[in-house]
Amino acid sequence: MSSRTVQIGNIRVGGGHPLVLIAGPCVVENEKSALKHARAIQKIAKRLRVPFIYKSSYDKANRSSLSSFRGLGLGAGLKVLASVKEETGLPILTDVHSIDEIQEAMRVADVLQIPAFLCRQTDLLLAAARTGRVVNVKKGQFLSPQEMGNVAEKLASTGNRRILLTERGTFFGYNALVNDFRAIPLMKGFGYPVIFDATHSVQQPGGRGNTSGGDRRFVPTLAQAGVASGADGVFMEVHEDPDRAPSDGPNMVKLKDLERLLARLVKLNEIVRKG
Repeated sequence: MSSRTVQIGNIRVGGGHPLVLIAGPCVVENEKSALKHARAIQKIAKRLRVPFIYKSSYDKANRSSLSSFRGLGLGAGLKVLASVKEETGLPILTDVHSIDEIQEAMRVADVLQIPAFLCRQTDLLLAAARTGRVVNVKKGQFLSPQEMGNVAEKLASTGNRRILLTERGTFFGYNALVNDFRAIPLMKGFGYPVIFDATHSVQQPGGRGNTSGGDRRFVPTLAQAGVASGADGVFMEVHEDPDRAPSDGPNMVKLKDLERLLARLVKLNEIVRKG
């Protein structure tokens, strides 16, 4: 099943085009780390001829605990992302959590991402779409894929059809997520590209009490299943040392493991596209 093509700079997502990678550390830690990860992932993506969008959050507003590291904040975080954009030429994706953040974020971000817990917040969706930027909405862990049609309709009502929808797992009891891979063709049925978030899908929300857990061992399995199911892109949070990362460490892919996994996904995507 094909979808419309969404253009992000020179990158084309959906419409039968090659697999796109959205990747980077969960949260902006500092400029040195951001540039290091961006350049390293860019080199891997270039070797494999994979279009790459850099992802990192200036703020993580939905952390489990008040004491959890949230990032550098709007101003400082966007300054780092702007530096990454200038130094590497990469398009930037980052989360927005409130209407007040959007005007600042859009000055740097090529893609405004709506976090899963906020995917039904109508005013936030409309404000993001009215910027004309590409809007990527994570499917809420509490929603069926069919309900994402309502989300897409809200965005498209502004006249902006530069829309991406992302599958990232569904609550399965407490502190666990599962993936129903029917979600990918179902959401593609709305006419927009669908991204598979392989790292948040292995997250264990609140699984450590005051932080979320996860199990990165299963990222390759789920990523391959997502691509086989027709995903137009893969979202993976990547870090050189996830076990020391201040956010989402247990489910992030180790930078040293990225190239091997991405190469498999590219080959699988080629098979799927040839159909």
